[in-house]
Amino acid sequence: MSNILKINNLSKKYGRIQALDNLELTIGQGQIWGILGPNGSGKTTTLGIILGILHQDGGDFEWFEGKYGQRFNMKIGAILETPNFYPYLNAVDNLKIVAQIKKAESDDIHHLLEIVDLSHRKNSPFKTYSLGMKQRLAIAATLIGNPEVLIFDEPTNGLDPQGIAEVRSILKRIADTGKTVIMASHMLDEVEKICDHVAIIKKGKLLASGKIGQIIHDDKIVEIGAEDNDKLKHWIEINGWKYSKAAHIGFEIQIPKDYDHALINKKAFEDGILLNHLIVKKRRLEEEFLHITKN
Repeated sequence: MSNILKINNLSKKYGRIQALDNLELTIGQGQIWGILGPNGSGKTTTLGIILGILHQDGGDFEWFEGKYGQRFNMKIGAILETPNFYPYLNAVDNLKIVAQIKKAESDDIHHLLEIVDLSHRKNSPFKTYSLGMKQRLAIAATLIGNPEVLIFDEPTNGLDPQGIAEVRSILKRIADTGKTVIMASHMLDEVEKICDHVAIIKKGKLLASGKIGQIIHDDKIVEIGAEDNDKLKHWIEINGWKYSKAAHIGFEIQIPKDYDHALINKKAFEDGILLNHLIVKKRRLEEEFLHITKN
């Protein structure tokens, strides 16, 4: 697999604020990356630099292993801000203008509108669109010129649940075509549903990166409860399991992935503890994110 993007020791300051601190990241062809971090973590600054909009203070980056030189941005489609189109023009005319700006063919505009589920509103003025429809038209605009890479900054920000689901579905369909997708977001649930790789950034520093399956810890999380939770807590400690207070009842314990959770109930019964609650929970990216960024 060839490298689409290689970032080396990227640094950027705004006055006294260190927006990026020696950031390093390598993105391979066809991968779907989520750049994840709290607001102010350096996500948008990173995207601005690698698109050539901002200038870094230190470090460098290389697109497509240098194949296109300084014309790399001709192979990239991106949304960094709120979609901005001519309000009185319809979707087709707005996309024709984008095609002219990109010096790209406009023959596939109707197909692009089908991809983003806007064919039924292609003749409606942009000003009549909902926020979700505006975002979907912006996604169609990024696809003009058949770019190899798509970059989105907070693509579901401000959308209602239906709008979020629609944009998520479109991004997944685009990713399935083999294009490389990079999206910055603070919405962990969306990153987990769309992306196969993640980079976690805080205060400009890269804290973790890799496949989501590698970022998420392999251990099982089991939620257990009993009539006497004080006795249960003592029993958990005797067994040496890591634990925390559960949100609903009892405790969450961490066990090895190959440990049969059914043995917990059996062992508790043999030790005189009657469990009235036992649920195996899927470890989520949100939990890992909070753990990694807590300091």
